[in-house]
Amino acid sequence: MTDLLFLGIDGGGTKCRARLRNAQGDLLGEGTGGPSNIRLDPDLVWNSLLTACREALSQAGLQESDLGRIHAGMGAAGAGQTSAVERLLARSHPFASFEIETDAHTAWLGAFNGGDGAILIVGTGSCGYGGVSGQCHYVGGWGYEVSDEGSGAAIGRELLRRCIWAHDGRTPSTPLSNAVLAGFKNDLEILVDWVGKARPSDYGRYAPLVLDYADRRDPLAIDLMANAAAGLGQIATRLLDLGAPAICLFGGFAEPMRPWLPPPVQRTIAAPMADAVDGAILLARTAVTGRLS
Repeated sequence: MTDLLFLGIDGGGTKCRARLRNAQGDLLGEGTGGPSNIRLDPDLVWNSLLTACREALSQAGLQESDLGRIHAGMGAAGAGQTSAVERLLARSHPFASFEIETDAHTAWLGAFNGGDGAILIVGTGSCGYGGVSGQCHYVGGWGYEVSDEGSGAAIGRELLRRCIWAHDGRTPSTPLSNAVLAGFKNDLEILVDWVGKARPSDYGRYAPLVLDYADRRDPLAIDLMANAAAGLGQIATRLLDLGAPAICLFGGFAEPMRPWLPPPVQRTIAAPMADAVDGAILLARTAVTGRLS
């Protein structure tokens, strides 16, 4: 068992990260690759994964041929969709073994080493996930169109809705709504054309702007941030009601949102034991050894 090698992969919509450790847990190498949400084209995803893996191998002084002796685990955006997992696994992999789970699951594994606790992911999307007494539960995370409360995409979507209200005279204009509408030349046809082509990440780019204007006490921005925090608070409260003793925050917009969260939720926030990449390593290790270690 001492000569085993474990590779963890954290696959997201814009990039993936890989990390190689030996059986003793020593860091051997790390690498990064491109987009790896597994709902994307499988060839693109595998190319991103292998790019990150090759960089990690190179740092470890290993060759690509050594992939055959490496046990890999991956936490992937999109892995909650069974058809996406099947599509990815239809192509043979080069590893000794390959385990795949959602990015939420591997983030939780890393945060609590498989023990009781919950995570709240706040980025372009949002999702709650927790494990108590061996039972794991998802809360939210069903896409910004119908879910993902408090996420960057949801904030951006709601911002544009409120800007339309201001344009129509249904609500007062604010410096934030004026700035956003000016970006569309104060023409709602241009805005609607943009919406027809926009992806979640396009909406998410407005979240830092909303945060900036909230710091300036813009009424619209404050209302948007408060509503986002309330939505995240509902997700967190459900996780706590399920028995989670603590919550770890993950995602690029998590820390900016933290001060806005309800105080009872803030008091439960804890630092994670490890990140999602080490969580993916734990996934691979458990599949081989049959235990969390």
